[in-house]
Order: sequence, then C-alpha cells, then structure tokens
Amino acid sequence: MSDAALQESPAPILSAETVSKRFVKRLDLAGKIAQRLGADVREETVHAVDGVSLSVAPGEVLGLVGESGCGKSTFGRMVAGILPPSEGALQFDGEPIWRDGKVGSRQTALAVQMIFQDPFASLDPRMRVLDIIGEAPKVHGMVPAKEMEDYVADVMLRVGLDADFRRRYPHQFSGGQRQRIGIARALAVKPRFLVCDEAIAALDVSIQAQVINLFMDLREDLDLTYLFISHDLSVVEHISDRIVIMYLGRVVEVSPTDQLFDEPNHPYTQALLAEVPRIELRKRDYQPVKGEIPSPLDPPSGCHFHPRCPFATARCATERPALKEIAPGRWSACHLNDG
Repeated sequence: MSDAALQESPAPILSAETVSKRFVKRLDLAGKIAQRLGADVREETVHAVDGVSLSVAPGEVLGLVGESGCGKSTFGRMVAGILPPSEGALQFDGEPIWRDGKVGSRQTALAVQMIFQDPFASLDPRMRVLDIIGEAPKVHGMVPAKEMEDYVADVMLRVGLDADFRRRYPHQFSGGQRQRIGIARALAVKPRFLVCDEAIAALDVSIQAQVINLFMDLREDLDLTYLFISHDLSVVEHISDRIVIMYLGRVVEVSPTDQLFDEPNHPYTQALLAEVPRIELRKRDYQPVKGEIPSPLDPPSGCHFHPRCPFATARCATERPALKEIAPGRWSACHLNDG
C-alpha cells in the first residue's frame, strides 16, 4: 500500500508497513545426512504473511477476512506482540510494537490485547477466574492486592458475568461464558486496542450475537479499537467499519464495509461474496471458491490467486499486482484495474 494509503487517517493508532512472517522448518540430523547423500530434501519455509501494509484509525473496527491459512491469525499475533515479524514495521500510536525481535515498551504491550478463538484452550484450567482475570493487573502493579477481588468483580460485571462465580474454574462455565472470561482478562489491563481472532467462531449462533453486541457496547463505553479477524463475512459485515481481504498472506482488497458488499473489486472478493447465504437467493445452489488454496510452502508466482481466478491472464502468472487506490478509501491488488 502506498504512503498515501497509510495516511488515510491523520494519526492511525496502528500501522503496518510491508510486514512479513516466515516460518522455517530446519533439517534435522537425518535430513542433513539424506541431503548429503543426494536425497531431494530441503528446509521448508512457510510464507504466512507476505508484505502486508495497512492502518487502523482510533475507534475503528477493521475486519480482516480470508480463508483458513491466509495468514490473518499470524498477522494478529504479530500486532498483539506474540510473534515477531520477519520483515517490516508495526507501530502502535507511533511507537514500534517490536524492537530487534523483542516486544517494545511495556505501555504498548498492555495497550494491545488479544482474544483467542477457543475460549477453553486459552484459559488455564487450573486457575480460578479470579486469578485468570487478576493475574496481569497484579503482575504489572495496576491494582493493589487488597482491592483485587472488587476490581475483578467490576470487570466481570462489565462483560456480563456474575461476580459471585469468580472463584470457579473455567470448566464450570459454558462456552459463551468462557469467552466472556477471555474478554474480561483482556480488559483487565485497560487496553486501547483489541485483536479478536475468530473470537466467536467456536460459539453457538445465538451466543455469537450476544458476544458481538458485547463487543459493540465495549467499543462505545471504553473507546476501544478492534482488529476483528474472521472467515465469516456476515459477522464482519455487521461489526466492521472497513474490511481487509487477505489471500495467501497478501492483502488483495481494502474497502469501507458498505462499498465492499455493494461493489467488490477483486475477483477473490467477488467469489467470497457470491457465496454468502442471503434470503433473496435461498433457491441458489452454493459452491465454495473453485480450486484449492495453494500451499504457503510453495505459493504461486505473480498473483497468488491466478490459479483459481476466472479472469487470469499470462501477466497474472508472472507479475505481482500492486495494491493501489481504485477509488477514495478503496484499494485493490488486481491487474484488471490497470485498464
């Protein structure tokens, strides 16, 4: 994305510039021996995120959408200070999130918190809710020990949990309640930015609606900013101000939500939206996007989407399309926009 794109907000709270993440699987001893003997084995490199640039304005909800394996969760973990980027720069409120492979300032680390997909796997089953929510404020000296119980009770009430249950363990709660515990844990350190990684995907549909409403209420009450990661376009449509579409580690389209759904530009976005179930199209036979998503171990040359794109040309197989502005506030990475 161009410098102008990154400056669409006068002072973005989050900015990413050509951020990449690669995971390398080194050869073990047996592999090294086999390689020396002439076997066709080599180190494997997963290109999880490939040159992503975007910005998030204060108070905005930015939806990040793509198929499984596109790198959206990996990007979220880099923003949250869990995984260091291989290349590129991530800044929060003008301060680098990462410095020399290590998380930057303590203030930034606390200001950006993550809510995970599986509310049971992300909670320590041996800890009581009081300790799960109160651990970080205690470690960072944010709340005196004698006031911790009242503080945790207030946070629990804010997310719709009965504070009388603060001495229970995670397995004693339902899935929706466990996700609220995860949200309360994130809110306990008074963050400004939440990375929600498929935060409602593991919940029943009726509970999903409740948690989405909770996110919206918290946004208004606490002046929060969200990076909302999901594969479910119907959910992202409801909660997001803008949407970023990712495919195989790259951003292919960025647009305000209404405009994206009304007039998608990139062929991949068009294919995704064509298969979103709608009442007016209930007699239609739905099919997934044609073809299999390529392996990030060996991504296609040129435009990553060209093996599955119905409009692909010879140029698409050799030249990577630039993410460029196609209308005010809209960007797309497709050679078809070159006219």
